Amino acid sequence: MQKRVAQATAKAPSAARKTKQSVTEQLERAESEGGTGTINTGPGSKLDVTNLGKVYFPKARLTKGHVMRYHAALARIILPVVADRPLVLKRYPDGIRREGGAFFQQSAPDKTPAGVRVEKVRTADGMEPRIVGGDLTTLLYGVQIGAIELNPWHSRVGSLRYADYAVLDLDPGPKAPFALVLQTARWIREVMDELGLTGSVKTSGGRGMHIYLPLRARTSFATARVVADLIAQHVNAARPAETTLIRPLKKRPPNAVYVDVGQNDYGKSVAAAFSLRAREPGPVSTPLEWDELSDSLEPESFTMDSVLFDAKRRAEVWRRGLRRAINLERLIRTRRASTRRARAKGPA
Repeated sequence: MQKRVAQATAKAPSAARKTKQSVTEQLERAESEGGTGTINTGPGSKLDVTNLGKVYFPKARLTKGHVMRYHAALARIILPVVADRPLVLKRYPDGIRREGGAFFQQSAPDKTPAGVRVEKVRTADGMEPRIVGGDLTTLLYGVQIGAIELNPWHSRVGSLRYADYAVLDLDPGPKAPFALVLQTARWIREVMDELGLTGSVKTSGGRGMHIYLPLRARTSFATARVVADLIAQHVNAARPAETTLIRPLKKRPPNAVYVDVGQNDYGKSVAAAFSLRAREPGPVSTPLEWDELSDSLEPESFTMDSVLFDAKRRAEVWRRGLRRAINLERLIRTRRASTRRARAKGPA
């Protein structure tokens, strides 16, 4: 892990390299001196860190220090992904071994260090303070309080009522192989191509996958849900035995892939690109090229080490897929034309 961090930082431009090495070196020093220290995270910013030697992933032998250095090494890649977005942090103060001790941190703690961004955000319970991503101090503070998984909202401070993208979350049943998840993603890509849509795909960090479709500015969450649902309905109609849209877990067929569009709502979130997931061996939710979706793909191969080695390329893959926002007017015209053609053919 330390070798990968050094390799990753060595590839950065000189100014960024100096800052990044400074933070990782400080963390390494704090680990060697008992796991506690004060880290300078930038001009005028610092963060107290503790318990860096605490084991978070027992089988992989990864500590809190490993997790923090991973985030420091990939900061310039992770920060744009979460910038200005309220964060839902899943905290594991004693590591992943004690699942019962895990909990979600929605509102910001009563006291946060100077430099950690906190904004008042409207929720069902009124205006609440939320931790907002986008800077190194805030990113590392999440790790300091035990967060392993980083879940940003789909909207940003200043435009929280509008979705930046629509999300399809592929969640396999207990008897559905990962190969079927990959096939479902390929079917979704076929529908996207038919409708003239682009998007990005990534592993979930588990047995699922996430597909993001970029939306134009000021697109409502209701519209985001319609876009995602249009694709999900199309795929399910063509593959009813292999996919399902049934939301209640107990009613879903165990050998099908659930195409979940329910995350397209205000305040919802899924694991960010490059977020760690709280399972062995420390997998990362990793952006993929669409042509990587072959049956030989193994999601557990995307760990901190492998992602650090290839992060720059995968960050560009992620950005490229989200670059061209959906033209909803053209989507509607394409859909209407497809419907007319189907009606003209008549019943099969």
